[in-house]
Amino acid sequence: MITKRNIPAMEAISAENSVTPAISIRETVIFPDQALVFLKYPPSAALFTKDDINCTYLLPNSSRPQLELSPSSVDYDYGNHQIVRCPLEPRGLILSLAVKHNGNLTPGPMYRWDSLAYEAMIDRDNSTIVFVKGLNLRSARVADSSRFKCLYGWDLTKPKFVLSAKAISVAQEIVRCRTPLSILNRLQRFTSSSFNDSIKVSVRVTGQRTLNSIARVKRQYGSEQLPREKQHELCVCTMLRNQARFLREWVMYHAHVGVQRWFIYDNNSDDDIEGVVESLVDRSYKVTRHVWPWIKTQEAGFAHCALRAQDSCEWVGFIDVDEFFHLPSGLSLKDVVANAARPSEVAELRVPCHSFGPSGLKKVPMKGVMAGYTCRLAAPERHKSIVKPEALNTSLINVVHHFHLKSGFRHINMNRSKVVINHYKYQVWEVFKEKFYRRVATYVSDWQLERNVGSKDRAPGLGTKAVEPSDWSMRFCEVKDTGLRDRILKTFIDPETSLLPWEDHQLDERSKMY
Repeated sequence: MITKRNIPAMEAISAENSVTPAISIRETVIFPDQALVFLKYPPSAALFTKDDINCTYLLPNSSRPQLELSPSSVDYDYGNHQIVRCPLEPRGLILSLAVKHNGNLTPGPMYRWDSLAYEAMIDRDNSTIVFVKGLNLRSARVADSSRFKCLYGWDLTKPKFVLSAKAISVAQEIVRCRTPLSILNRLQRFTSSSFNDSIKVSVRVTGQRTLNSIARVKRQYGSEQLPREKQHELCVCTMLRNQARFLREWVMYHAHVGVQRWFIYDNNSDDDIEGVVESLVDRSYKVTRHVWPWIKTQEAGFAHCALRAQDSCEWVGFIDVDEFFHLPSGLSLKDVVANAARPSEVAELRVPCHSFGPSGLKKVPMKGVMAGYTCRLAAPERHKSIVKPEALNTSLINVVHHFHLKSGFRHINMNRSKVVINHYKYQVWEVFKEKFYRRVATYVSDWQLERNVGSKDRAPGLGTKAVEPSDWSMRFCEVKDTGLRDRILKTFIDPETSLLPWEDHQLDERSKMY
């Protein structure tokens, strides 16, 4: 298998190229379990489908593939890019991409994921924000920014043509630098995506080499000023992997309580999430899917989402798709937020969570999680936050469930009688066991590892193996709580069919199986 030890010897190669030269492999990133090949297209080119491409594996100095495999998926990223996901294969073979019946693509550089600048954007204050893997900084701590610099250029391996800039702040996996004026001027003068997509940015720590980079400098905003009136009062950001079957219930319910816009950061799903998002958009829900292939980067992804939401959202909630705002008072979430935030310095609302168990069930509940799971732990667990995105600290520090704020702003803890999150954390084993695959947060250990076994992220008593306990269906049940179930059955159920709106779709999907 391809491992970290032999990645530097790998390269993407091509035989005689009969494919349109403008379509090329921009770069390849090697993850622990797959290779991501980034294709660059001219705006007018037709995109490849999964059926058009093969991942090929060759011996060095050979153009004859030893192995050809179909990609696990082909995804479209913003900015005329496409991501081809290829399996990792035997040591000693070289990875290439081939278009069926038409030859191989022009190769690009290959990088390891564990040390890489992977995303970048220009913020409203004209600083550059660089998202970096491999700094190994401590969680929730600001680092000494004087040790860091950002480097800009078309080719970062040629020092003569590289500009440098001092870091303003450094924390976790985010470096913020003062953007050189010449870079800003070029971005202003040349607005075409092809030009802006050509300037790379990376990070160098004093005494160390410049990190490899696939991050390009991009302007996130059309204007340097925040709009006086934002389009949406309340938005939600989430990061997910293979949660498409729960998405309709989550969006439809939260739309009813006041959420107006959803940012879905897709972390390498291979289910039908694109189809589910399209079906929601067809019903006029304002949902967008953002391809975020970077593993164990939830904190960085949430910071990225908060920056994107500044233009259009007054408040942004950061929750998972198994978490639902429950409002015992009967008010809408918009009203609860507006009432709580009357002091202008309040910029973060921390909402406590109740963790629900399998509630005696052994199969996925037909009517969805809110109607199905009705038994929970008595004590609330950690909170999740609703924030004003423009009030976030320049470091963008967050620890998944809360953010650091700018000076002059503060948070408040919400009363459970007003709003609480029902976290359907311990679902039936069929669903819950998927948590063993990989945790998305940077500073949370994967469950297969013998690290931080006492973490609140884990289920007590499970260990590191995905083996179902005989009494799983009865665990985590201390309090019967039907408050949210009663509300949605009263509000959403169709009197003629006795179906909930998301359940109707599930029936359609099941009918296709027979």
